[in-house]
Amino acid sequence: MKDGEVRKAPAGYEDSSVNSESKVGLGPAISAHEGQIEEEHGNYERSFTPRQIHVISLGSNIGSGLFIGTGKALANGGPGGLMLAYLIVCIGVWSNLQALTEMTIAYPTSGNYIDYAGRWVDPALAFGAGLAEWLGWTAVFASEAAFFVLLVDYWAQGSVPTAAWLSIFLVICLVIFLVPNTYYAWVQYFTSLVKVFLFVFIVIVSLVVIGGAGPTGSVKDGSTWRDLPVFNNSFGGFASAALTAIWAIGDQIYIGVMGGEAKAPRYSMVNAANVIPWRVGCFYCISAALVTVIVPSDDDRLLGGSGAAASPFVIAIADSGIKAVPDIINACMIFGILAIALESIYLPSRILREMALQRLVPSFIARVDERGRPRWALSITATVGTVLTYMSLSGKGYEVLNWFISITSASFFTNWAIVAFTSLRFHAALKAQGTPIFSELYGWQSFMWPLAPVMTLTISTLLLVCLLYGGRR
Repeated sequence: MKDGEVRKAPAGYEDSSVNSESKVGLGPAISAHEGQIEEEHGNYERSFTPRQIHVISLGSNIGSGLFIGTGKALANGGPGGLMLAYLIVCIGVWSNLQALTEMTIAYPTSGNYIDYAGRWVDPALAFGAGLAEWLGWTAVFASEAAFFVLLVDYWAQGSVPTAAWLSIFLVICLVIFLVPNTYYAWVQYFTSLVKVFLFVFIVIVSLVVIGGAGPTGSVKDGSTWRDLPVFNNSFGGFASAALTAIWAIGDQIYIGVMGGEAKAPRYSMVNAANVIPWRVGCFYCISAALVTVIVPSDDDRLLGGSGAAASPFVIAIADSGIKAVPDIINACMIFGILAIALESIYLPSRILREMALQRLVPSFIARVDERGRPRWALSITATVGTVLTYMSLSGKGYEVLNWFISITSASFFTNWAIVAFTSLRFHAALKAQGTPIFSELYGWQSFMWPLAPVMTLTISTLLLVCLLYGGRR
């Protein structure tokens, strides 16, 4: 298969969007490079329907970062630092997706921007981007395992060894990848529904707490902004909150990579690109705003609690005298953490396979079995994820968790910058070749280009300064 050539979607799909793409000869691109390795080592199955991608895009990346990480950001940066950090990162998500989506719709490969960096810039950049993304998301898996232990220990109260909980977590996650991809798609679909339900539930209960409708009758009147510093720890507090924010929100390329295994990638990506920025802004900014009102930034429990007790929402609900809600939140958060953990194995395994397709790592890693699973890429990713997970058993478990967060944050904003630079080169290539790709059927162009890549590069630079400043302190 030559550069730019696309394969027609297989017949038999029931979804109208799939049929409309295939009728005009638009199928998902297998690779942006010659297809010898792809054909030799097998192809992915198109397992994700547009409905599944739409729901998963609502719930993806919602986990411990939203429900627990906001408390850490509040304690370090204060209410003003928390809001500013999450607002900037949410703008970065929008600009990054604008740049990424137009490339994904033009060339919907599972390797996504790793493929594009090698095609329009240089294979060396593709290797760096792939390695950073793979390591960052593998570290997410380990951090979610640590949070899983905190959540289940909320009920167990230390009666079960940490190693046992970590082993149970690993078995649950890895078993799901032994079944066909269609089961994985449905697991992500239903866990996304649970996470959206939990968000709505928390917002409603938080509004009840603010209004003083709890048993204690305490009204939240904005004293957390009025009586305490708006910004904690000067720029260092904001820097810590910003790095926590990007770790919590994620780089949001998950849907782009998943587009390579979608039954109608162009249709699905347009919908996801429209939904995700609003979802991120709604979920995270509303949550951050509520947190700044219901919990004071000097509450010691924000950094010292375990499980659901470390969640700022649970702290406020418990203080208002409402019973049983922490157990409900804890149970739902476990589902959210498991879903993020599954994403953090799925995504880096696809990235690693794409690197094999580009011959950046040994080509045998590109092998896909008859069920559409990249078995070698999955095995390598799962092995490294397992090793990182058990690292939290050391006496400095909290410090190790902070390492994982720093690794993930750095990889995410680094790859934002790579996506932005690749977008600039993508447009330069289109201009040089005179390709009217945006005027063709299913063509899609980012808003006011080059606003998106320039904004993404600016925010990535700011986050780099935050990382360097935090490391210096």
